[in-house]
Amino acid sequence: MDAEHGEATAGWWNVCGIVGWAAYERDLTSEQPTVQAMTDTMACRGPDAEGTWLRRHAGLGHRRLAVIDLPGGSQPMTREGTDGGDVGLVFSGEIYNYVELRDELRRRGHTFRTDSDTEVVLVGYLEWGAALAERLNGMYAFAVWDDRDERLHLVRDRMGVKPLYYYPTDDGVLFASEPKGILENPLARRVVSLDGLREIFGVTKTPGHGIWEGMREVEPGTVVTVDRNGARAHVYWRLTAVPHTDDRDTTVARVRELLDDIVARQLVADVPRCVLLSGGLDSSAITALSAGRLARDGEQVRTFAVDFVGQTENFKPDAMRDTPDTPYVHDVAEHVHSRHEDIVLDAKTLADPDARRAVIRARDIPAGLGDMDKSLYLLFKAIRAHSTVALSGESADEVFGGYRWFHDEQVQRADMFPWIAQFARYRGNRGPGAMNADLMRRLDLVGHLRARYAEAVAEVPTLEGESEHEARMRRISYLHLTRFVRILLDRKDRMSMAVGLEVRVPFCDHRLVEYVFNAPWALKTYDGREKSLLRGATADVLPRSVVERVKSPYPSTQDPRYAAELQHHLADAIAHGAPGLEGLYELDALRRMTKLPLEQVSTPDRMAMERALDIATWLEMYRPELRLS
Repeated sequence: MDAEHGEATAGWWNVCGIVGWAAYERDLTSEQPTVQAMTDTMACRGPDAEGTWLRRHAGLGHRRLAVIDLPGGSQPMTREGTDGGDVGLVFSGEIYNYVELRDELRRRGHTFRTDSDTEVVLVGYLEWGAALAERLNGMYAFAVWDDRDERLHLVRDRMGVKPLYYYPTDDGVLFASEPKGILENPLARRVVSLDGLREIFGVTKTPGHGIWEGMREVEPGTVVTVDRNGARAHVYWRLTAVPHTDDRDTTVARVRELLDDIVARQLVADVPRCVLLSGGLDSSAITALSAGRLARDGEQVRTFAVDFVGQTENFKPDAMRDTPDTPYVHDVAEHVHSRHEDIVLDAKTLADPDARRAVIRARDIPAGLGDMDKSLYLLFKAIRAHSTVALSGESADEVFGGYRWFHDEQVQRADMFPWIAQFARYRGNRGPGAMNADLMRRLDLVGHLRARYAEAVAEVPTLEGESEHEARMRRISYLHLTRFVRILLDRKDRMSMAVGLEVRVPFCDHRLVEYVFNAPWALKTYDGREKSLLRGATADVLPRSVVERVKSPYPSTQDPRYAAELQHHLADAIAHGAPGLEGLYELDALRRMTKLPLEQVSTPDRMAMERALDIATWLEMYRPELRLS
């Protein structure tokens, strides 16, 4: 990258799918069919090419999505170590500072055969070992098998933008970008226990928990090393508390400086690019900065937004959303002169069982977000016909303190995850609707969440001399950056990679996260609003309507015909038996929901029907063994 603009020379980036198997008591050279089957599950993540590499005690598989399509980036990528023995790498993601790293490695005497960032990671490992991770700026998940000491290293980026799971076996480990890659191996059992169900229903994400019994998730900012003695984890990055000494003007200027550099780096691609535009401050800021950067090269930014039939005309403010998105989307598109397209979805398309199946297949779990998951999937699918790379405003709320509950004193003082405290108020403290009462007692979601909350709070870094209020807001920010954001990043990654679309998240650059995390809450709200620093840093490139708009979350359809579709599909599922559903739900309660007049279907009712349909679809597709005792 050049010092001023962060420009990169052409390279080959791999936002793809990886799998692998390390086994110390068997010869894996005879396991090509199994490694290939595991690799095939990643076809959506990498539709352009594939490869496998087997050694006696290791097998690696890779599916490729070409973003900068040069030869020489094929994977698995291998090199012979300086002291003999092969080293193999499978890599998914992007290294935004790979040009600087390549220059440093050349000064250290290394040579390169390709222009790919993948080779920089491989050569960087040969130079620095697994400590290479500390030098990387990007979103990535990769695995290195080193024949020299028969060790496997699993590495994940600092914020957890790219997923990576592993499953210890009797003599080694299985790993993959997604659980489905691991579950394809006969050694992995498709078992979900009460702990797994607690993760599914708990609206939080316990670090390292893989939902499926025996499966783990490589935590963000962590290297997991596997050898004959088992697996051990090393944390190479975590949020820390340091004094913030910059004044307001300097802080705002520094945020803008970082965003300019981050956006410039993340716009590099040799394939069509676009920006996801919702009309909120976050996506509008990324759109405007992208438009300015591209205009310097004579290019026009392309933008896409999701909308629903009749949503703007019939919009009714609710507890979460004061305004529809589309008018603000169009203000931004006109302001920056983007080439814009609205992806407009109707109720029947949103409720299509095939769309639900695609979402469940992508996420591997019944997340229960219903139309918000399906509309995101359908948006990404439509975008993929035009673009391969999209920039997103995801994570700005967690970084800058954008959610409404950040600013609610009652929620601030709650002894619980803030989003759950807010959700409980919104739902009137009701648990998941129509769930089997005995199962709910065994799950004890309240006890589970209290325990997870206590664990999370115990991690929060402290700063000597900080006021009680500032310490409380630091705690809330930490909870969002280490728990809540991971739910959203996982959703974003799965929905986008299911259609072969790479979505980049500029607000997850660790330099920005570290800097803003340590800015006092008084600075983050200096204008009496949410996300003051982001607003101050980008107001000059945004239309006034967006600068003044109140935070609005990802849209959800208000069309009553969607609820009618849910009722129809759920009634049909119950009538046809819905295997396993009766053990999790009170079917009579679900039946009553399917017969309610549309005007009586509440938001909690709709959410309950969504979750039940997701559960029924998941049970049919994955056939998990549920251990409910």
